[in-house]
Amino acid sequence: MNFARDIVDRRDRAQLALIAIDRTGERREITFGEVSDRSARLAGTLVAQGVGRGDVVMTVIGNRPEWVYTLLACWRIGAVAQPCTEQLTASDLRKRIDAVAPRAIVCDERDLERVEASGFTGTVLTLPDERLFAAAPAPAVDLSPTDPALIVFTSGTQGEPKPIRHGQRYLFGQRVQAEHWYAPRPGEVAWCTAAAGWSKSARNTFIAPWLRGAAALLHDARFDPEERLAIIERERVSVLCMSPTEYRAVAKRAQLRPLPLRHAVAAGEPLDAPAIEAWRSEAGVEVRDGYGQTETGALTGVPLGEPLRPGSMGKPLPGFKVWVDESGELCCDPSTVPTFFLDGPEGVWRTGDRVRRDEDGWLWFEGRADDVIISSGYRIGPFEVESALNAHPAVAESAAVPAPDEIRGQVVRAVVVLRPGFEPGPELVSELQEHVRRATAPYKYPRIVDFVDALPKTASGKIKRAQVREMPSSHALEGRNGGG
Repeated sequence: MNFARDIVDRRDRAQLALIAIDRTGERREITFGEVSDRSARLAGTLVAQGVGRGDVVMTVIGNRPEWVYTLLACWRIGAVAQPCTEQLTASDLRKRIDAVAPRAIVCDERDLERVEASGFTGTVLTLPDERLFAAAPAPAVDLSPTDPALIVFTSGTQGEPKPIRHGQRYLFGQRVQAEHWYAPRPGEVAWCTAAAGWSKSARNTFIAPWLRGAAALLHDARFDPEERLAIIERERVSVLCMSPTEYRAVAKRAQLRPLPLRHAVAAGEPLDAPAIEAWRSEAGVEVRDGYGQTETGALTGVPLGEPLRPGSMGKPLPGFKVWVDESGELCCDPSTVPTFFLDGPEGVWRTGDRVRRDEDGWLWFEGRADDVIISSGYRIGPFEVESALNAHPAVAESAAVPAPDEIRGQVVRAVVVLRPGFEPGPELVSELQEHVRRATAPYKYPRIVDFVDALPKTASGKIKRAQVREMPSSHALEGRNGGG
């Protein structure tokens, strides 16, 4: 198998593959013929730079066609793509470089300064540069289902983000969710709004639409609710995939009206019933929730053709053995999930999420069994936030926990113990927030900061996060509430 050859090269060359809108509003239509040619030539450039089968290529590119070309170029020659979001700092990039040892980095010129600051000493290819597409096209190699194709990082509660390796089977295995949940149709335009570098963007921005014969929309710009609606109308988008945070924000901050959408899905965090009702009554479309993890890909979805049950994450996808165990944790059998990651267990996979199953087999998310914070669809490990906070001279120790938020679902709340000689106050709150924003990706900064004399701990010294979550919060000390 080879995704670039089997799904791209063999398409009608005149068929629409991508609609790309850049930050200036310039719009381009790109055919499968152009995608095939440019990705093959970029693959030739990678080969000329010494990139071979099994080598890792990191990308730091926005939602642009060049991001798609780079991933396809990797898969064509058997290299492993490791997409990164543009929000990562030089320190974040360094940690990923140390973890996966990329042979090359392909980055946007607007991200070059951070890539250079990361200390990477290998090959760096910078876009835009037409010389990258001047090489002779590289042939597509034959690959096995378990040959690595993609590395995506996921956050944990006790350490740094971890690399998750997916095989070639992950790319083709998206057919299940593409047919039974996301469900674009041939000739339609599908738009997954996730930023390049996230798990959902890798599988739903272009892989799932192309498996179904649809075109994919790319919009390389910051989120704006009114602009989001205008693009859906202008481009006649038929299928939409957004995070619950985006659905809520559009419903609250923009003027919802009837839209050309045939179908809409949400994933990344639970979508609440009021947001679903707003989109149904005002936009004329039902948003069908789903559930998955970086390690597994999509596992469940609200079934097509069945009446919506607002708040439910649906049922297991066809053929997937997914169940709720006696403790209430969602589990799956990896052998039934074609998108399961390469380094996972052969036995039962425990998701770490507590889920309720009703008498009809519908699943309802109840909360994390661990302490990962899910904010605006971003999975944020508390260790990442705490590490940044603890590096500030005023902080003795800290705990990062989720706090409920009407728009984002959850936000990061930091509970901080100060060093002697420092006093709590609004100015220090803002200073700590800015410190975290500089030290790591902006979406991780604590929107709420509380100060305490001590943190509850176990006998072995571990923070009792459940107790921290229950500690009263003083919103009087909350800093600015904007940003990414």
